[in-house]
Amino acid sequence: MEGLLVEHVVPGSIAEELEIEPGDRLVAINGQKLRDIIDFNFHSGDEELTIEILTSTGERWEAEIERDGDEPLGIVFVPPVPDRCGNKCVFCFVHQLPKGLRSPLYVMDEDYRLSFLYGNYVTLSNIGREELDRIIDQRLSPLYISVHATNPKLREKLLGRRGILPILDVMGELAAARIVMHAQVVLCPGLNDGEELVRTVRDLAGLHPWVESLAIVPVGLTRHRARLPHLEPVTAEYAGNFIRAWQPEAERLALEFGAPFLFLADEFYLKAGLAFPSLDSYGDLPQIENGVGMIPLFLDESARVLRKARKGRAVTVTVVTGESPYRYLSDFLVKLGSRTGATFVPVAVRNRLFGESVTVTGLVSGGDIVESLRGRDLGDAVFIPDVMLKEGEGVFLDNLTVMELEAAIGTRVVVVASSPEGICGGLREARR
Repeated sequence: MEGLLVEHVVPGSIAEELEIEPGDRLVAINGQKLRDIIDFNFHSGDEELTIEILTSTGERWEAEIERDGDEPLGIVFVPPVPDRCGNKCVFCFVHQLPKGLRSPLYVMDEDYRLSFLYGNYVTLSNIGREELDRIIDQRLSPLYISVHATNPKLREKLLGRRGILPILDVMGELAAARIVMHAQVVLCPGLNDGEELVRTVRDLAGLHPWVESLAIVPVGLTRHRARLPHLEPVTAEYAGNFIRAWQPEAERLALEFGAPFLFLADEFYLKAGLAFPSLDSYGDLPQIENGVGMIPLFLDESARVLRKARKGRAVTVTVVTGESPYRYLSDFLVKLGSRTGATFVPVAVRNRLFGESVTVTGLVSGGDIVESLRGRDLGDAVFIPDVMLKEGEGVFLDNLTVMELEAAIGTRVVVVASSPEGICGGLREARR
């Protein structure tokens, strides 16, 4: 179907004045056909526009618009349907999911448009000449690229797909066009580590500054890997050796480039039980959504929050977390309790759904929380970090809702931002 489907029209907007309605389609701007929201953003910047509308009843009409500056048209479009992933990555997390989770979790997308719009990581394995030209012509920057290995044969093995364009050629062309890229490597012991990782880091560093950052994250393995390729886990010993080998290289590259470039995921330090680098070494946190720098940021924010904390009404609060950050969270809660008069009881939830090797907070299910809290004195409230829930819906990975959790544990549940400030905000709410 041609054009962009209108989902909502903002009251008082230009679109409302033109009597554009939900169900209509915006087909073209200034004669340029629209394929998606990127085309809309690219072509709608002028103060004078001619738009073509296809109504829900099949009528087609045009309107000329004159607006002040960048006044928005006031149209909200139906989100695009992402291109599906054709890879069969040996480490794909979706392939390791059990049945019965939120349905969107099973959707594998591989869409460079979502990489540009939302920061999704993509492999660019489905990209061709037309897509490359569009990225360059429309300046779709930055992009977030899952590289995993720059050795073409190894990369095909990791992605489970043959005949794809060599990623170094693709990224080299994007770099020549001054497209900024952030890259990641999912590290699989025995496959893309060792000399292969040395090669990958060297190749991507050679494209700096257009490859602006590179994160190395450990492969995530669940207990649901039946009939999947065998992969070695990242153990505590492996993580420690990895940090001792690669943190000096990250520091060397930061000196060479004048800014941090190579980042090691927090999970390596947590597994190894080693101290984190200073927050300054993470720059402006370009890879924080990839689990890089979250604990150092938490520690930095903790110090500032504790300086401002004041005494108040005594309450007892249970704080739920994954096993990985438990040490750092519990240390902060002891200090916060002494400054506020509140009693905090941290509970690290063992991950029965995915397996005990999965320890991050964002992959804790509602059912596992219920099991971990069963039989405990939970105090006045239970704090649940927002990263455990689908944004805007209050639903856990296993479809349990916050209300259902509250009923199951018989205690008030407060959803808090996953930060020291968020916990303090939750404390204010618990005291009401």
